[in-house]
Amino acid sequence: MRRALGTVLFLLLAPLAAHGGAQKYEPLSASVRGALSQSVSDRAPEHSSFEDSMVAIDWLSEMSGRLTKRIPDREARLDFLRSVHYEATRAGLDPQLVLGLIQVESGFKKYAVSSASARGFMQVMPFWVKLIGRGDDNLFHLRTNLRYGCTILRHYLDIERGDLYRALGRYNGSLGQAAYPNLVLGAWHQRWKYSTSTLAQH
Repeated sequence: MRRALGTVLFLLLAPLAAHGGAQKYEPLSASVRGALSQSVSDRAPEHSSFEDSMVAIDWLSEMSGRLTKRIPDREARLDFLRSVHYEATRAGLDPQLVLGLIQVESGFKKYAVSSASARGFMQVMPFWVKLIGRGDDNLFHLRTNLRYGCTILRHYLDIERGDLYRALGRYNGSLGQAAYPNLVLGAWHQRWKYSTSTLAQH
């Protein structure tokens, strides 16, 4: 009986497995490391990332409806979406692209861990903390995970001169293979695509 109870507790408390890949360690120049380190420094948002309050209401309402089954708690869901929008916009990324990436990488599981030890919503590899972060950065913390993930994807986009397909391959550790970029792009366009033109319909 005790053994069965222990097994149940382990399954409930153990980090959820993820199916995403993993970024690969690559030596970085001091200037790149410095820029990335500055980018991931965890400061609280100074302002909203939305153009105005109506855009914020419309986007949050639309995305919240699409995400309800994945994150049932409304307040947690809205906090997650505000954080995704802020960190993606800050990194010059489309927030809906980031939602598509998270869907593929972790299935919106905060404590997901892949077989390669990538962690959290955006499946960030722990070596990045040593490379550009601080020793006490927690990759299971919402904003920390999103900050790292968006910064890393932006870095790969810069390396690939804006080629999103190749940048996604680098992010997943599968550069040159079609499966992962196609999954993310498919999730982005089929599930999360959004246009501000929907405001005119309200």
